[in-house]
Amino acid sequence: MTDTILVLTEDTLASADVANLVSLHPDETLVYRVLVPADTSRNLLVSLVDQLSLGELRDALATVLRREPVPTQAKATAADQLAESLAAFTEAGRTATGEIVDDDPLPALRAAVAVGGVREVAVVTYPHAVEDTFHTDWASRAREVLQVPVLHLYAGTSELG
Repeated sequence: MTDTILVLTEDTLASADVANLVSLHPDETLVYRVLVPADTSRNLLVSLVDQLSLGELRDALATVLRREPVPTQAKATAADQLAESLAAFTEAGRTATGEIVDDDPLPALRAAVAVGGVREVAVVTYPHAVEDTFHTDWASRAREVLQVPVLHLYAGTSELG
């Protein structure tokens, strides 16, 4: 059985993100399984603080005006992100599968690990000032409940979260 690296991402994985993931195990044959949550609900205050701390003024305004995606729009966006992420793995010469999961991805992570064969979990997100500071981010929550190593990478960089 080939070991699986479970990848949870909040956005499309760029080629740089895939290269970072692949570089962690360059000489091994691994399968990657990508999970992309359909973001249908957001915490208004947390989103606003994150966006302002990152200088994302347009996104902050949209948050204040409550321009949240409807479920069908969120699922369509997640499907596009998943397809592009899988294509990036293919371009890197790696095998990858994936699926769209609910807003809270922890149950999907638990289920995937319970099936077996998952060597580790890689969580790829943008920095989130509130969640990262108070360890309520996906990676911190996953570390508390999963029995596999969990790595947190910031999207588009080689920085660890």
